[in-house]
Amino acid sequence: MAVPPKKAPGLRSLADLKTVQKTLADTRAREAAEAAARAAAEKKRAAEKDLFARAIGATEPLKRQAAVVLSPEPPAPIPYQHQLDEQRVLRESISDEFDVTTLLDVDDAMSFRRPGIGTDVTRKLRAGEWSIQRQLDLHGLRSDEAREALGAFIRTAHKAGVRCVRVVHGKGLGSPGKQPVLKTKAQRWLIQKNEVLAFVQAKPAEGGAGALVVLLAPVGR
Repeated sequence: MAVPPKKAPGLRSLADLKTVQKTLADTRAREAAEAAARAAAEKKRAAEKDLFARAIGATEPLKRQAAVVLSPEPPAPIPYQHQLDEQRVLRESISDEFDVTTLLDVDDAMSFRRPGIGTDVTRKLRAGEWSIQRQLDLHGLRSDEAREALGAFIRTAHKAGVRCVRVVHGKGLGSPGKQPVLKTKAQRWLIQKNEVLAFVQAKPAEGGAGALVVLLAPVGR
C-alpha cells in the first residue's frame, strides 16, 4: 500500500507558499535598492571631489622663475682719506717755527688782532665784553699733543658757531728753566689758524699770563 508524500513543515497550504515567495521577493528588492543607493552615493562623492578640477579645466604647474638674490646694502665707507687729509692739514697749518714777533701787540698786556680787525675788538676782549663759551686746558700735554689738541679745539668750536674761547697754556713755572715754552707756542699756533680773529692775555681772575681769551670768526667766514 503506497504512503502519500509529506508536506513541507510550515507550509500547510498554497497560500503559505505564496507568502514565503513574496517575502523573498521583497527582501531581494530591498537589497537591490540599497545597493543602488550606495552606488549613487559613491558616484556623488566622486563627482563632488572632482568638481573643482572639472570647473577650472586642465591645469599646468607654474614655471618657476629664476630668483634674483639681492646682496645686502654695503656699509657706508669709512672716510679714511678725509680723516687723513684733515690730520695732514692740521699738521701743516700749525708750525712751531712761525715768527709772530711782528704780529703781536706788546703793550701792558700782550694781544693779537688779524689785519682788518680794529683795536676796539681787543679792547672789548680784554674788558670781558665777550662771554667765554668754551675752554681748553693744555696743562700736562707734550708739545705735539698740545698742538693737535689746540688745532682740533679751535676747528670744532668754530664749526659749532662758538665765538669766544679761553686757552689755558700755563705760565711755564714747571718747565725746565721755568721758561713759558707752551705759552709762546700757543700764540704761534693760534695766529696760524684762520678761524682766529684776535686774542688777548686773560684778566688776572681768569688766568692772567697763563691763559688767552680768543675771538673766533663767524661761521662761513
